[in-house]
Amino acid sequence: MSNKPTLDLMALHDYVVEHSVRDDSVLKDLRNETAEDEMARMQIAPEQGQFMALLVKLMSAKRIIEVGTFTGYSSLCMARALPDDGEMICCDIDEHWTRIAQRYWQRDGVENKIKLVLAPALDTLQQLVKDGRSNEFDLAFIDADKENYEHYFEYCLELIRPNGVILLDNTLWSGRVADNSVDDVDTNAIRALNRKLKEDTRIDLSLLTVADGLTLARKR
Repeated sequence: MSNKPTLDLMALHDYVVEHSVRDDSVLKDLRNETAEDEMARMQIAPEQGQFMALLVKLMSAKRIIEVGTFTGYSSLCMARALPDDGEMICCDIDEHWTRIAQRYWQRDGVENKIKLVLAPALDTLQQLVKDGRSNEFDLAFIDADKENYEHYFEYCLELIRPNGVILLDNTLWSGRVADNSVDDVDTNAIRALNRKLKEDTRIDLSLLTVADGLTLARKR
């Protein structure tokens, strides 16, 4: 049964956060420090971070690729959920933001699980394929420049194992994907990606209304 909502979306969001998000001082401090940056909108929502950590545990994931790290909130959430011998490769190009990430990884004691690669993500992903790491990873999270989402997806699909999952962030793009009056490069890139994923027979798919849209793609 599907019921029509009786509350406005912001009130419903506040209810979800109040009744599900389990917070702590490290996560709060990282969010607050990130909020001081003019690019703070790039940080994922706390309910999304908690969902991703739960998914890592449900999958018993041990190896993760992250494309786009920013100040490290998503990687911190997922690294916490990895076992002690887990591995996460984080791809980013910005030293300023990732220095913040590294500080919080160290504070939380997860830095030994994380390898940060400061280079264009496409180069890093291509090198992982060349190094023979295809079908090795359990999970990939893509949250970077939208124009390259399709390229990131293709490399990650090669690198994750069958039954592995790719998470793609911002696939609702603040609702702009459904607004026909919006015609910018990033919005059109996400629209093209969403159309492509729907028809891709290599994956099972679900686009969730979590935060700014989170697509789950399971490799068949």
